Amino acid sequence: MSKVFQKTTLIFLLATLTISCNKTKEEEEIITPKVKPKSVEFGFNLHDFNVVHDTIKSGDTFGSILDRQNLDGRQVHEIVAKVKDSFDVRSIRRGKPFTILRSKDKTNKIQVFIYQPDRLNYYLIDFRDSIVAHKMIRPLTFKSRTIAGALNGSLSETLQKLNVDPSLAPKIAKIYAWSIDFFKLKRGDKFGLKFTERYINDTVYDGVDSLKAAFFEYKGKKIYAFPFAPDENTKKQQYYDEEGKTLKNFFLKAPLKFVNITSHYSANRFHPVQLIWKAHKGTDYAAPTGTPIMTTAAGVVEQAGFTTGNGNFVKVKHDKVYSTQYLHMSKILVKRGQRVTQGQIIGKVGSTGLATGPHVCYRFWKNGVQVDALKLKLPTSTPMDGRYKAKYMAYMKPLKRELDSVAAISIK
Repeated sequence: MSKVFQKTTLIFLLATLTISCNKTKEEEEIITPKVKPKSVEFGFNLHDFNVVHDTIKSGDTFGSILDRQNLDGRQVHEIVAKVKDSFDVRSIRRGKPFTILRSKDKTNKIQVFIYQPDRLNYYLIDFRDSIVAHKMIRPLTFKSRTIAGALNGSLSETLQKLNVDPSLAPKIAKIYAWSIDFFKLKRGDKFGLKFTERYINDTVYDGVDSLKAAFFEYKGKKIYAFPFAPDENTKKQQYYDEEGKTLKNFFLKAPLKFVNITSHYSANRFHPVQLIWKAHKGTDYAAPTGTPIMTTAAGVVEQAGFTTGNGNFVKVKHDKVYSTQYLHMSKILVKRGQRVTQGQIIGKVGSTGLATGPHVCYRFWKNGVQVDALKLKLPTSTPMDGRYKAKYMAYMKPLKRELDSVAAISIK
């Protein structure tokens, strides 16, 4: 290779390297610096302030918190007087969060005070122009979910495994209280649910809002539930099945929310305390001492007192035909002659009288004769007025189709 060629090549490489370096340097000079993303909360860009997040401590008052912001007693008194109509300063509670926004200049002066009594609501005291207080509500959004599955443990456990708030379980139990004994549901029983969930600021989960549709398999049959308000004036919803029949009956299935039957109605049973064979004219539901006992239908308290055999008991007369009795209570919560509503708590489970453990013996009368409540065909409440049937069926059918289609895909 000639010296001339080597020299030419070297010059070319140096020129290329210089151009490349200069280009890189020019590119670096025109790169736009990254803008710090906004952090917006309570309607403020927090990057514009010096922010203090804290919680109310024991002994804290609104005044003492402001004292620590370099405000003297006179100023604090004036502030309290100005905001008292919108914010009761005595309402702040220990453990609740608050936020203070201060100016970013040398004064570091308080601009805004925000107190949060719960996740949804907050009070905002603005010091910037004139001192004003506002009660604010974070924006709520509602998102719908439809799920289907098979019971794997209790209903609340199954819901939790499906990433559903387990607090939905008692709401469902209340809706189906007249038609399903949830202690008789078995592992593998199928169900479908359509419900809405609340989100604060579109991101913070705030639980289940309402149940829009449901079905449960019970004793080989699907029992559907759809909320509907026939009377547009009152907007009061009831739950109906796919035929428009109400789920709410004259009597609840049982006097406890969740029941465990330990002894059935029997013409001849060996009494565990008296140790003799005799009739057992009731149904025993075992539950921990103190469990609330509900009256299964509305009526008037006919008797409330104590006997050696029954212990503390309550008897309710519902109408000319039906009466019910609840035995062995640890505590009676109603008085003779008192009118009670269906589902009202009338006492607490106990083991008073002739009882070996905490339970309620539930007895049932029809026309003055004791009968087996579990075998009796009980009356239902008033059916849906025919005027609303067509509207209900049009509303219900797409919900039922959605439940059934999700169930067909999700449950193998």
